[in-house]
Amino acid sequence: MTRMTVNSRPVQYLLDPDTPLLWALRDASNLTGTKYGCGTGDCGACMVLVDGVALRSCLVTIAEAEGRLITTIEGLSRDRSHPVQQALVAEQAIQCGFCTPGIAIAAAALLESNPSPSREDMDAAIPNICRCGVYPRLARAITRASEAASGARAIEAAPPPAITPEEAARDVPALKPTTRSTTSPPRD
Repeated sequence: MTRMTVNSRPVQYLLDPDTPLLWALRDASNLTGTKYGCGTGDCGACMVLVDGVALRSCLVTIAEAEGRLITTIEGLSRDRSHPVQQALVAEQAIQCGFCTPGIAIAAAALLESNPSPSREDMDAAIPNICRCGVYPRLARAITRASEAASGARAIEAAPPPAITPEEAARDVPALKPTTRSTTSPPRD
């Protein structure tokens, strides 16, 4: 039995202690913002904060996470208002979006430890691989988030979606079957 705090909530996993934290978060806690990318710690898609430090959750077992504070992308900001999230949108630093949660976590950890990072600091602290190549826009987004966090510059990004987690989880009525078009003959 492994206990930890995930996104400010106590969690107890009844899983093998050698289970990677990634799978406990995704499969047992349904926190699917943490992505499986490579499983070897190379890509950073599975990045989460463990006691405030950005770590690759595919390389951390739940036994190693025992008693620690875990923050996933869902816990960074429930309404997507974290400066890093807003800056990524404002700088259009999101392409396909697969790597974005891991990048946002790594950037948030960087800004927490270094409120005014240089480009070299960013390159060292953000090991994430983005196949879309958003790196120049990512650097601008981190700088913008740093400025917003310090109050030097406001972020004029689109507001976060006005969908609450409760509303997103509501039951959706089943779709009615569509009727066959009368302009084309039926196929046998």
